[in-house]
Amino acid sequence: MKQYIGTKLIEAEPAKRRECYKGPNMLSAEEAARDGYRVRYSDGYVSWSPKEVFEAAYLPVTVNAHLRTGAPSISQKMVDDFIMETWTTTLGDKTTVVRAMLRNGFEIVESSACVSAENYDKDLGAQICMKHIKDKVWMLLGFLLQTAVHGVK
Repeated sequence: MKQYIGTKLIEAEPAKRRECYKGPNMLSAEEAARDGYRVRYSDGYVSWSPKEVFEAAYLPVTVNAHLRTGAPSISQKMVDDFIMETWTTTLGDKTTVVRAMLRNGFEIVESSACVSAENYDKDLGAQICMKHIKDKVWMLLGFLLQTAVHGVK
């Protein structure tokens, strides 16, 4: 079989498996009480997904309060929450490098340098790098959301 990459925009809410199971009651008590999500797809199909599988596959969309629309969008909270960890280092005597690890394991590296070593400020360099990193994350999440909403026609 071939492999495929896909994304989709869905609606979901936390639910026990028993709340979504439609067949004859053949689930064990443990399986019926399993945490997960009730998922509704754009075509109306409803299913249940185990919590760990769902949370590994889907990113919550938070409303961007600065927009005047209810359409799906990226918020600053989504950008900030997608950056899991950062490391900052100095190269030479006037260059700051920041490496950011994203939730999906992808890494973004940015650098900032000044003209004169006497003007070097590691904290200012890190702020500049983080702005560039967040701009890239914003663009990448926008691309992901665009794909989820409109597919890969």
